[in-house]
Amino acid sequence: MTTMDLDALYAELRPLLFSIAYRMTGSVGDAEDIVQDAFVRFQRAERDQVESPRAFLATVVTRLAIDHLRSARVRREAYVGEWLPEPLVSEDDDAAETAESLSLAFLVVLETLSPVERAVFLLRDVFGYEYGEIARIVGKTETNCRQIATRARRHVEARRPRFEASREQQEELADRFFAACVDGNTDSLVELLADDVVVHGDGGGKAPQLAEPVHGADRAARVLVGWFRTAAELGAELQRVTVNGRPGAVIRSPAGEIGSVMALDVAGGQVQAVRSIVNPDKLRHLGPVADVRAALRERGRRRER
Repeated sequence: MTTMDLDALYAELRPLLFSIAYRMTGSVGDAEDIVQDAFVRFQRAERDQVESPRAFLATVVTRLAIDHLRSARVRREAYVGEWLPEPLVSEDDDAAETAESLSLAFLVVLETLSPVERAVFLLRDVFGYEYGEIARIVGKTETNCRQIATRARRHVEARRPRFEASREQQEELADRFFAACVDGNTDSLVELLADDVVVHGDGGGKAPQLAEPVHGADRAARVLVGWFRTAAELGAELQRVTVNGRPGAVIRSPAGEIGSVMALDVAGGQVQAVRSIVNPDKLRHLGPVADVRAALRERGRRRER
């Protein structure tokens, strides 16, 4: 296969392979590495033994992702605070992938599955693979894969987030939500939040973060208004974006560096959950990252003068 043919194959299959790897790992960087590794292995493989490049690469990506998850579980046990996936951000609503399987909420649910359960469930229910193909990919029998899929599906359905609002309704509510946050209007914000709303934060111990998720509209509103008041004092600006197919925002420093990414779950005409990612390691793929702790220390010094 020539370099030109390989480039064409990469352009054709990369979106599928990245989609599998990202949904498996919840990490943009790890997904990119897995896809690159799979293509390196494809280049080294005996071509007469590869009947289908698509099948070969999907198999390698899935197996690498399973191995990654097995090792990642040990690292996750030592993770500081709540873990959230790395966000995928788009400024173009029309181009944003709105599949439920991409949402941060759904990816968090997938974390409760074992690596093989996650692979079988995704390949079957999200990517539409036949059980025979899945069996060859994960090294199980077809009957076993059917059993795994049924068990995983039951587990996911019990925890699956609901997104009932249309895209337009989600965006309209998100606009009002972020306007209330920026204005510091706690009463207006409470009206937009579900009574059992939950605010999640992921700083990974590397940025200011919540000690634990915040539950309830009143508490959530106070926390959110406090966040945005601090952001305003630091000169930060809000940019409305789409995060993993859901309405969200990027908070940027005066220099344009990324301080945090926020995503909303909207259903029943209210915000059901807010997820804020401030761990700089999970934001670097989006561009330069702000040093939030340094900015807060500088603000403290200015106040003391």
